Amino acid sequence: MLKQTPLYQLHLELTAKMVEFAGYLMPIQYSKGIIHEHKHCRQHAGFFDISHMGQCLISGDTAIHELEKLTPSTLSNLTVGQQKYTVLTNQNGGIIDDIIVTRTDSGLMLIVNAACKDKDFAHLKAHLSAHCEFTELPEQALIALQGAAAIGIMEKLSPKAAQLRFMHACTTDINGIPCHISRSGYTGEDGFEISVANHHAEQLARLLLAENDVEAIGLGARDTLRLEAGLCLYGHELNETITPVEAGLQWLIRKDGGDFLGADKIKQNAEKTRVGLLIDSKIPVRDGSIITDSADNIVGHVTSGGFSPSLGKPIAMALLNRDCANLGNSLYATVREQIVPLLVTKLPFIPHRYQR
Repeated sequence: MLKQTPLYQLHLELTAKMVEFAGYLMPIQYSKGIIHEHKHCRQHAGFFDISHMGQCLISGDTAIHELEKLTPSTLSNLTVGQQKYTVLTNQNGGIIDDIIVTRTDSGLMLIVNAACKDKDFAHLKAHLSAHCEFTELPEQALIALQGAAAIGIMEKLSPKAAQLRFMHACTTDINGIPCHISRSGYTGEDGFEISVANHHAEQLARLLLAENDVEAIGLGARDTLRLEAGLCLYGHELNETITPVEAGLQWLIRKDGGDFLGADKIKQNAEKTRVGLLIDSKIPVRDGSIITDSADNIVGHVTSGGFSPSLGKPIAMALLNRDCANLGNSLYATVREQIVPLLVTKLPFIPHRYQR
């Protein structure tokens, strides 16, 4: 049976088109459509229900040290309230999931992907020692407020949260509702993610939606926004056979070469890498499409692709052989028996507007 977030009835009230996603009924779009929602988020502010994602706590004196053995990133230098984007790796260097880690007074708070949370939680429980206390947070909803107008709205609702820098978090309240708020997001825009108790979620959602600049945004526009921002999606740019280096995430690997799951494999030279592709056609090139060079040699595949509302044309990300990944390189895909020209380009497609 499909699960529902605490905001399910509100989505129906807002005329959402609901679809199955990661075992949940989630809004794919509302009545004005994906392109309108996408542009509204870029120009104003979007409200996103992301309560399907997993939240958990790892407490104890050894929590940071033990999680560092399961991820390639340095976590010990995080100050309380500071966040880091990283990945959980397996023995072969593949990515179990990409996660957000926040340092707390008693250890760490993690946000993981909805489709991966069961395996993530099992993995963590299997590898953390008895010195750590692992706590799932199923009673917490998660809401995102993203876009150019997000900061102005947050200044009215929580001056404390409005003072946060990118990838920092605090515990505060909004109109008496206890919240854990981070300045982060998945759109490339400035914005906030708010963890709130399920029973307060609808009250907070209605408060945010009452703001003139805010409209509800579904999963469809969330995907086009993150694609333009060049951000990875698990199951597309990331999976258990792709290493962080192949995924273009080498920047999150700690410089000391410390020991962690899959470290030996990850430190080997990667044969593939993630790139952006501009599409010289009106035809979108979807994920899974095979990419060839001018000699018709297969050199990679598209991991995510679709129409960019901001650019007004199709774009894609791909996993390519390194020797074909130079900026400006011309490649090709075949879509419905038509040859579609591709151009390797830098990521992101749309500049990030994070407030660092």
